[in-house]
Amino acid sequence: MLSVGISNSLQQQSTSAAGSSSSKPSRTSDAAVRAAAAEQRVKKRLRAESEEEVDSDYDDKVDLASTEDEEEFEGESGDDDSDAPLASQKGKSKAKPKTHTLKEIRKQKAESRERKKDPHIASEERALKKKLGRKLTHAEKTTIALQKHHPELKDVWGDLEAKIQIITPVEAEQPKELKVTLLPFQRESLSWMREQEKGVWRGGMLADEMGMGKTIQIISLLVSDRKRPNLVIAPTVAVMQWRNEIATHTDGMKVLVWHGSGRASNTEELEKYDVVLTTYAVLESCFRKQEKGFARKGKMITEDSPVHKIKWRRIILDEAHNIKERATNTAKACFELKSDVKWCLSGTPLQNRVGELYSLVRFLGGDPFSFYFCKACDCKSLHWQFVDHKYCKDCGHGPMQHTCLWNNEILTPIQKNGMVGPGQTAFKKLKILLDRMMLRRTKVQKADDLGLPPRVVIVRRDHFSPEEKELYTSLYSDVKRQFGTYLEQGTVLNNYSNIFSLLTRMRQMACHPDLVLRSKTNAAQFVPGAEEATVCRLCNDVAEDAIQARCRHIFDRECIKQYLEAALEQVPGCPICHVPLTIDLDAPALDLETSGSGPRQGILGRLNIDTWKSSTKIEALVEDLSNLRLQDSTTKSIVFSQFVSFLDLIDFRLKRAGFNVCRLEGTMSPQARDATIQHFMSNVDVTVFLVSLKAGGVALNLTEASRVYLCDSWWNPAVSPQAMDRIHRLGQHRPVQAIKLVIEDSIESRIVQLQEKKAAMINATLSTDDAAMGRLTPQDVSSFVLPRFTVLTFVLLSACFPFQGVYSSSSSRTAS
Repeated sequence: MLSVGISNSLQQQSTSAAGSSSSKPSRTSDAAVRAAAAEQRVKKRLRAESEEEVDSDYDDKVDLASTEDEEEFEGESGDDDSDAPLASQKGKSKAKPKTHTLKEIRKQKAESRERKKDPHIASEERALKKKLGRKLTHAEKTTIALQKHHPELKDVWGDLEAKIQIITPVEAEQPKELKVTLLPFQRESLSWMREQEKGVWRGGMLADEMGMGKTIQIISLLVSDRKRPNLVIAPTVAVMQWRNEIATHTDGMKVLVWHGSGRASNTEELEKYDVVLTTYAVLESCFRKQEKGFARKGKMITEDSPVHKIKWRRIILDEAHNIKERATNTAKACFELKSDVKWCLSGTPLQNRVGELYSLVRFLGGDPFSFYFCKACDCKSLHWQFVDHKYCKDCGHGPMQHTCLWNNEILTPIQKNGMVGPGQTAFKKLKILLDRMMLRRTKVQKADDLGLPPRVVIVRRDHFSPEEKELYTSLYSDVKRQFGTYLEQGTVLNNYSNIFSLLTRMRQMACHPDLVLRSKTNAAQFVPGAEEATVCRLCNDVAEDAIQARCRHIFDRECIKQYLEAALEQVPGCPICHVPLTIDLDAPALDLETSGSGPRQGILGRLNIDTWKSSTKIEALVEDLSNLRLQDSTTKSIVFSQFVSFLDLIDFRLKRAGFNVCRLEGTMSPQARDATIQHFMSNVDVTVFLVSLKAGGVALNLTEASRVYLCDSWWNPAVSPQAMDRIHRLGQHRPVQAIKLVIEDSIESRIVQLQEKKAAMINATLSTDDAAMGRLTPQDVSSFVLPRFTVLTFVLLSACFPFQGVYSSSSSRTAS
């Protein structure tokens, strides 16, 4: 741009000079060239100084562009002596522009940066480079730069080992206020938690395996120190369970379930209770209204969050992996809570990637590991806050000058190097930190104390029917063609949501073709003229005279009348969610088309029930449950699926086969969930419990059942163990079987393979066995450290372009 401007200026000046005097050379043009060249040199020097601290890769790109600009200018204005008078250049031929290879440019810039670098930092880098015998990584250079302005980071890991000793659990006395007798390992954790609350962390992570009684261990801590108020944040499905456990095992503890539209907003009222129970969704909603506000009558109104105004005695995050993504509102809402002590409870604190642990460390306030540091000054902050994304609010330096110590010391080395070199060192640092912050015991380690029956995991593999195979192959061809288009166009990175959607459709097709063909978005495409009918939830047939209960479930008027007439209870419960039924039998018929958005009708409303066909996976489930009923009619089973529409089809097929079924879904209120769970646990004739994986895959205690069926595989390897351990936990006396239903020659085989690799990495990371890391293969590490998008792309690639050695056997068993 500068060279073009100079050329235009010269042309204008030469034109004006020709009009006044054609024989006399213009001195003005000479001065203009010299001034422009001087201005360019000044700009180059300022630009070089401002970019001195920028990342090397980014620097190379900018320098390459600036070098091209220089060459362009030199090509137009002559050789390097561009500030010499034009008259002195008349006899010279036009100089050719200088050319440099990218390697030469990078070398020149590296030498320039080395000359301008702080001598102390340069000396430190050379010493470390000589010690390691290799080039330094960007993270290692950043570490040296940080230590100049933050000397406390010089030996932060050595100080951590020396100053904070690992607390060895010893058995504490049984709390007198607790009605239940603690097991020996639970008394050990009580002792450990008391010591942790006195230490530098003021809390920690209790990461015992699922089913080992983390809830009762925390309750024992609460009764041993009755200071109030305490806040417990849990998934919606677990809130009522917490209330019931506290009421059962303690005396005199005041408990408030802070949930629903009528919850108290007075902080003084909340502080009267020993324990306040709430959910992650309520906490996030309060925080969002406080920080961003909500629209009302065309205005944005903010509202203070009561839970964020109180300084709690303790804050306890149940299933703390709910805040694993640090950028979500839920995580931010938890970060802003104030308390004396903080605890994280999770049987799976690490699920997909090592970066997920940051949120737990950040919540606990791990200093300095969760802080952001500036490389140019002594700025240190818990928050990533920049004005217009350009300047730090505290020190004014740019984002490139700031780095998170966790990312620099642990996350980045592991992501870039795996278990080699800097990555191996980072894993050791992570272990040093977790040993002082986390207590984890497994069922195998405490088998003598627990006395649990064995658990057997069975992977049942079935094949598509010919019709299903044809449909899956057709979908597979479409997906392969679409993904191939992304690859050819180089737009894979820009189509994350589309790739995820393609994978989801392939997973649904493996469950039942109607999940794709009759989905709400595709029904009109594959079945022209298809409409969604109103379905009675009692008979699963079209409701000709539909009415709606207060709990929003829809029934045919005659069906619900017969149900009420046959009920023995004075106030019968809803046949779906089992809360006390409230319904107006004389209400006008419900018309969903005119009433707009109504309750979810499900996939049954888009099917012709008379001609509907089941699928291979559903029939495999029915076969297993039927055989189990013949062996022992009292055995209860839980069926998990991620897809609620698939649960609709399973529900319909099981009822047709004569099974008594109840369901738990995410749309239910805490009271409805609790009522449904109690109905399943207390009724012998209810033998099958259909549970949405997201709604009931964690925090439930369902020891009345002894069979678990996992109908579809999820990316997260922690989801399956969480679901299995809803029944394999304290209080279980029957042998437990967990059956995974997998369709061969489908994407599910690839997902299972990915789960196994991730699970091996997670177990090694959280294990107290130092040799566990050495048993990992590079493939195990790669599936764990790669970003989620890369993992999804790998799965789709392997599904679209199959490779050998996925699975060959028809079934496999694992005993634990």
